[in-house]
Amino acid sequence: MLRYLPFLLVLAVWIYAFIDVLNTPEKEIRHLPKVVWVIIVLLFGEVLLGPIAWFVTGKARRTTPGSGPRAGRGGQWVAPDDNPEFLKSLRDEDPDEEKRDRGSEG
Repeated sequence: MLRYLPFLLVLAVWIYAFIDVLNTPEKEIRHLPKVVWVIIVLLFGEVLLGPIAWFVTGKARRTTPGSGPRAGRGGQWVAPDDNPEFLKSLRDEDPDEEKRDRGSEG
C-alpha cells in the first residue's frame, strides 16, 4: 500500500492544480491565458512541472504587503494593543464611559 503513496500524492496535486486553474478568474491569472494554463497543467501534471509552474507563476497572490486589518508599518502584523485604529474603536464603543457620563449628569 505504501508504494502507491507517491503516485497518489502526485495525482492529488495534479487534480488540485487543475481545479484551481479552472476556478481562478481570468483577471487573477498571470503571464498566459487560462486555456494555456489548463493545457500546461494537464500535459505536464504527471511530472509535477505544470502544477508547480501554475502555483509559482500563474496565479496572482491575493494579499499584498501592507494591506488588511492586521498590517502595520512595513506590512508586519500588529498586536491589537499596539494598533491605534483598534484602540480608537474601543474608545468609541466603550459602554462604561456612557454610564459614567450619565451618572455625573444626574
